[in-house]
Amino acid sequence: MSPDSAARFFAILAAARPDPATELEYINPYTLLVAVVLSAQATDVSVNKATEPLFRLADNPEKMVALGEASLREFIRTIGLYRTKAKNVIALSKLLIEKHGGLVPDNREALEELPGVGRKTANVVLNVAFGHETIAVDTHIFRVANRTGLAPGKDPRAVEDGLEKIVPAPFKRHAHHWLILHGRYVCTARNPKCPECAVRNLCLYKEKTAAGTTAPKAKGSARPPSNKARASASPPTRPRAARRARKGAASSRGG
Repeated sequence: MSPDSAARFFAILAAARPDPATELEYINPYTLLVAVVLSAQATDVSVNKATEPLFRLADNPEKMVALGEASLREFIRTIGLYRTKAKNVIALSKLLIEKHGGLVPDNREALEELPGVGRKTANVVLNVAFGHETIAVDTHIFRVANRTGLAPGKDPRAVEDGLEKIVPAPFKRHAHHWLILHGRYVCTARNPKCPECAVRNLCLYKEKTAAGTTAPKAKGSARPPSNKARASASPPTRPRAARRARKGAASSRGG
């Protein structure tokens, strides 16, 4: 896709949703970090169900460590890989206390030193909590970038690098969520809704679907290799807790 087409692509997505938000419910940067770690190989809905009562008791590293790994497991046992995730959450909480004064760091290197945190998780936290222009490539973004020709790549890092080059500066802050939304609700894996797609005329996908048909599997649209955590996705409207979180994130970098 050409730079001019990419600019029009994002302008259309931005016009449809000027203020996209994460679906994961959180209170502050710390609870966002925990929610993203828990969301690996799990749906945002299942994570939110588990974290609503959890975050009422433990919304910062000190409270989480006091809660303990065994009790944390009981809160998140409905989430896949909950034993490993509980261990990582307690370990990262201890490290935040020991090395960062209980605050979530706003730089990639420090974030990726935390147990259970990889590049994708770090990108989500940097973008959502601190406003960095990072792009976390999850399954939806990987598929959309390859299928549309926006930023083809064989793995998430290649797609991320391609997006960093092609996304115009005015759109980088929210590019991550616009692409996730488009992949989750329009450019879906098994039956993309091409007839109702706002960027259909810019998309380079040759096998566009007609109403009621299923698209053949496209090259580059397969699920990307998994990382330590999946990026959060956004719903059609901003969730109630995310609205509350904006105020909490602005007033506290930690918990």
